[in-house]
Amino acid sequence: MKHSGFAGGTAIAVCLACAWLHAQDAKEAPAVTPVKVRVASFIEVDRLSLATVIAPPPAAGSSAAKAELEDLHRIQDSRTAQQVKAAQADDAEEDIFIYRTALGSGFNAQALAATAAPSKQVHGDEPVASDVLKEMYQRPRPYQVDTTLHPVCKLTTKHNSYPSGHTLSGYLLALTLVEMVPEKRAEILERADDYAHNRLVCGVHTASDLEASRRIAYLMFGTMLENPRFQQELAAARAETRQALQMNR
Repeated sequence: MKHSGFAGGTAIAVCLACAWLHAQDAKEAPAVTPVKVRVASFIEVDRLSLATVIAPPPAAGSSAAKAELEDLHRIQDSRTAQQVKAAQADDAEEDIFIYRTALGSGFNAQALAATAAPSKQVHGDEPVASDVLKEMYQRPRPYQVDTTLHPVCKLTTKHNSYPSGHTLSGYLLALTLVEMVPEKRAEILERADDYAHNRLVCGVHTASDLEASRRIAYLMFGTMLENPRFQQELAAARAETRQALQMNR
């Protein structure tokens, strides 16, 4: 009986020790951050050979890269408080309603729910495409290369400058809106260019980042137009916007 009691006590001690070790392991194990899986609404990434429509960014230290940094310094030295304010506003907003400057104050999310929905989905498709390229090229942001630059918008420690996500989203939304209000094509695309340029005013991208995004946007949008669901939501947004802006003539 004593032998049995000793064995039982040993077993209990072993179990307690295992439990303590498990608790220590759980305490010391680093928390695992779940990977965010992005799901596209309107594009099929496998069909897009995005790397074929853009060249790699200028090599670090090349004359082209140096010229881009010099351009950012010229913009930095001449930007006004008003330009900084506009760039910061664009930094904070990524939706189709940035084009209210072309269509008027009636073009807003509160009044246009059927337009706000595809706007969110189109913007959501941007990182599905751009994240792949950002990871491929891992280009440092200009302020990470040149510490004498003084950006005025949100910063990141990641090397993800190429292409510009903001710019890609801006052009995708512009092309969507042109389908809805073709009469305003010139004004919309001018605003898209201004939205892109504000990434330079912010000091967070270079000109080649923006040009890559513009090229990608046109390729992506061509495939989006082939998506029946996009066509359906685009039609609803078009009807809603044109009625709200009294453009149904």
